[in-house]
Amino acid sequence: MNPQDILRYVDSLHREKNIDSELLFQAIESALQSAAKKQYGEDSDVIVSINRSNGQISATLEGEPLGDDQIGRIGAQTAKQVIIQKVREAERDALMIEYRDQIGEIVSGMIGRADGGVATVNLGNVEAILPRSEQIPGESLHANERVRAIVYEVRPSGGNRVRVVLSRTRPQFVQQLFEQEIPELNDGVIEIKSISREPGYRSKVAVSSEDQQIDPISVCVGYRGSRIKAVREELAGEHIDVVRYDSDPEVLIPNALQPAEVDQVLLCDMIGRAIVLVQEDQLSLAIGRRGQNVRLASKLCGWDIEIMTNAELEEQIERAVGGFSQIPGITEEIAQSLVEQGYLSYDDLSVIEPDQFMEMSGLTEEQVDQIVEIAEQRAEEAEKAAAEERRVRRDQEKLDRDRAEMEPLTEPAAEEDLSEESLADETTVEEDSVAMTSDEEADSEADGETHSETADAQEQTADETTPPSAETEPSAEAVSMEEDAAEVSDETVAAKDSEGNG
Repeated sequence: MNPQDILRYVDSLHREKNIDSELLFQAIESALQSAAKKQYGEDSDVIVSINRSNGQISATLEGEPLGDDQIGRIGAQTAKQVIIQKVREAERDALMIEYRDQIGEIVSGMIGRADGGVATVNLGNVEAILPRSEQIPGESLHANERVRAIVYEVRPSGGNRVRVVLSRTRPQFVQQLFEQEIPELNDGVIEIKSISREPGYRSKVAVSSEDQQIDPISVCVGYRGSRIKAVREELAGEHIDVVRYDSDPEVLIPNALQPAEVDQVLLCDMIGRAIVLVQEDQLSLAIGRRGQNVRLASKLCGWDIEIMTNAELEEQIERAVGGFSQIPGITEEIAQSLVEQGYLSYDDLSVIEPDQFMEMSGLTEEQVDQIVEIAEQRAEEAEKAAAEERRVRRDQEKLDRDRAEMEPLTEPAAEEDLSEESLADETTVEEDSVAMTSDEEADSEADGETHSETADAQEQTADETTPPSAETEPSAEAVSMEEDAAEVSDETVAAKDSEGNG
């Protein structure tokens, strides 16, 4: 191989593929060495080196230098294939290094395809993918649109290819957008301490400033909300709450639960729980729709936040003390201590650290293990009971819905049932009447003379009270009205005939 050709080849790949020149020289040396071993034997000790300045190749076989003619006899085709493979590997490694350095940073590219929920994004030197799970819920991506996302994952795929996975749902994406829109973040004037997010719905961002004269919330929101509006537009209209960070959880937690007003925060350090007391009218606002507000606040602060009113807290404390006291080995004083540390259920007690429990209660390790085992059993029972209650409630709700859907259909049926019921009642009355008549006839047969007298009396009464039939003997007035109507009808027919003839 011509030394000058080697130098030109290395320089060209270095500029076009952005591959380090040293990697290319090593790849060529390895290729020539592999080709030489195929010629002189796989077990032969062959070493090939290339001068980095002039491209001159030198080689040794079993410690003895090889001449130029011997080097030239090395299989050129084999060396070429190995060089191509090594160059591809070097190119892949260069892309891996480039994009691994960009993990968590925003990149911009053009959407190539958006079929089946997975979008491919052309970043220039690599085609990345944006899975459906990493897209903001509700947004629609189309081909040839420019999209921004963060580099989420980089890994080799299918030989010499690089798989770059993008994301628009991670909290880092919100942070990167803030840093692009707010120069004070890059300057270090303000700082983002933590972010919690439910993509497409709401994000909470905790910010702080070392300068007491600078309001970090106002800086992030911008004049008339211009900065926060730009971030929201990129996030498909997602709501963003910017809250003031504080190292004291008793201050940070109420800030994170805004816009709800908090009365008191009780911290349970042993289990990382924060009990937040609010008024009755603030309870739903603090919890948020489907628990969204309290979930985001918990992630933002790093505490397991539980919202309740004073009455609910007192009820839970009373229930917990009573329940714990029923466990063998736990006195009322120990139960009170557990409740003060935030343990309010058997489930909490089942995950307590044995060392902490022994130190707090003065019990032995065996007693603590027995208590924890009983707590685990009762927690499972309570969970099964709660699951059964939820199932019954769901079944009842389904039954109520089915009944509500069937109401328009059941009303006519009810009327029909009512008429059938009335008909049944009438039939019963008729049957009773027949039965009564049969009884009377039986009594009459027993007393023939009485029956005859009763029949004669009934016939006489019928003759006196029955009126003449209207159908058989019509009144004179009715006959007169029929004759007048007939005369009018004849006159009408004659008039129509005369009009037709005229």
